[in-house]
Amino acid sequence: MLPKAAAIDETPNRSTAAAGIAAPAVRVESVSKAYGDIEAIRRADFAVAEGEFLSILGPSGCGKSTLLMMVAGLLGPSSGRVVIGERLVDGPRADIGVVFQSPVLLPWRTVMENVMLPVEMQHLPREAHVRRARELLAVTHLEEFANRLPRELSGGMRQRVSICRALVIDPRILLMDEPFSALDAITRDEMGQELLRLWQIHRKTVIFVTHSIREAAFLSDRVIVMGRRPATIVADVRIDLPRPRALSIEETEPFNRYVRTLRQAIEANHAH
Repeated sequence: MLPKAAAIDETPNRSTAAAGIAAPAVRVESVSKAYGDIEAIRRADFAVAEGEFLSILGPSGCGKSTLLMMVAGLLGPSSGRVVIGERLVDGPRADIGVVFQSPVLLPWRTVMENVMLPVEMQHLPREAHVRRARELLAVTHLEEFANRLPRELSGGMRQRVSICRALVIDPRILLMDEPFSALDAITRDEMGQELLRLWQIHRKTVIFVTHSIREAAFLSDRVIVMGRRPATIVADVRIDLPRPRALSIEETEPFNRYVRTLRQAIEANHAH
């Protein structure tokens, strides 16, 4: 059983405090995960700044989603800890929104009803959140589909509904587990641009799991690269490209330098 949630009894490190830098939004500290005698993740360590867009990049099966679910509080680590703000994560939290690979919409509920589901489950004030839901549907160009059922929407539209559902309770942190992996290449590019547009508006702290090198480089402020099992973090790369970003940036040499750096980190781990 995981320990009871409690305030972490420690002060920020001196250099951070002296520089006047805010404490990280998320800290993953020496986190390992094993399933019986199979070691999935070994001593993952990283921090995510408030408002940062961080991607976790790596090959399929390397433990990216497992690590994300531990940040979400849906899985417990075998050792180490995850801290959000100054509180230990020991279970699901109301200040975290999660977007999964599949939209997981209830087929008998309309778009608006699906977006409002977290509000109902947490017994939050309905009127204020209906206004927020309408605003989110408007900025994702889904306003006219509010009373449609999921079967009447395209795959990209259903995934936008799931993003609205994750944002409707105004979470502090948004976790996204390969949300565009099932989409065709054109729709995937469109969704990446839509996600960045939403992020520019709301400035949530985002942790985004992907196995696409170009997607990670396009979306992120920073990319951590995970190696094969037992997965460790093999690279931590800051993406210093201007924002807002258009798809045309993928044709530039600075962008492609980052793509090569990320690919080389993955290939070096495979060779090792």
